[in-house]
Amino acid sequence: MQGMETVIWIISFFLAVNLIGFAAMGIDKARARKHAWRISEMVLFFIAIIGGSLGSLIGMYLFRHKTKHKAFKWGMPIILLIQIGLILFLFLYPGFDITII
Repeated sequence: MQGMETVIWIISFFLAVNLIGFAAMGIDKARARKHAWRISEMVLFFIAIIGGSLGSLIGMYLFRHKTKHKAFKWGMPIILLIQIGLILFLFLYPGFDITII
């Protein structure tokens, strides 16, 4: 049962961080319209890098926020593709040993 609990924690983490990424895009767009304090681009990318790339990308296009910025237009999909690749690799090679001797 230990393995199943780990899977539940991992899924919960990814759901939460993607929801945060989605919300951050919406909040930042609303603040941009009001000329208020903004969420930094570094924070938006950090959220994506730690696992919130799908939520950030969906929020980016749904709220039409940062879609003209090349760093976001290309960066978010690239981060998502790298994360999908890592997940696929871990599923295809579950016993892969990354220790360096």
